[in-house]
Amino acid sequence: MTATQTDRASLSVMLIVPDTPDAVSWYKKALGAAELWNLGSVAGLELRGAPFMLHESVPGRMTESSPIEASMTTTRIEVFVDDPGELIDQATQAGATDVEQLTGHDAPWGTHQQGGFTDPFGHRWSVGDRTPLQRHSA
Repeated sequence: MTATQTDRASLSVMLIVPDTPDAVSWYKKALGAAELWNLGSVAGLELRGAPFMLHESVPGRMTESSPIEASMTTTRIEVFVDDPGELIDQATQAGATDVEQLTGHDAPWGTHQQGGFTDPFGHRWSVGDRTPLQRHSA
């Protein structure tokens, strides 16, 4: 069965952050994100057409702690763009840490360019070119 417009899934992440207004401001500045909507402690953003959500952590709700509160993260945000080095540089200038500059990684389809950073809220971002999104024959 081929997916049609009505049965296609959309996938997004919701990042738990300690302060949603601060996070909205940082993602807009650092990544050029656009605000879709904002309810104060919950907001919808878009990065070059890819939606992602923010939710402020709720005291006492340990199943949805921010990476800073949990002292760890178990999810890595993957972003695929035409200019990954530019996005990494932009985030770095806005205060991202643990920056990995763009490097080539061998893949079955050729070289995949990828780097990354950690945002001020503890989320790890990998930023690469679009080659992993293409279908490759085995």
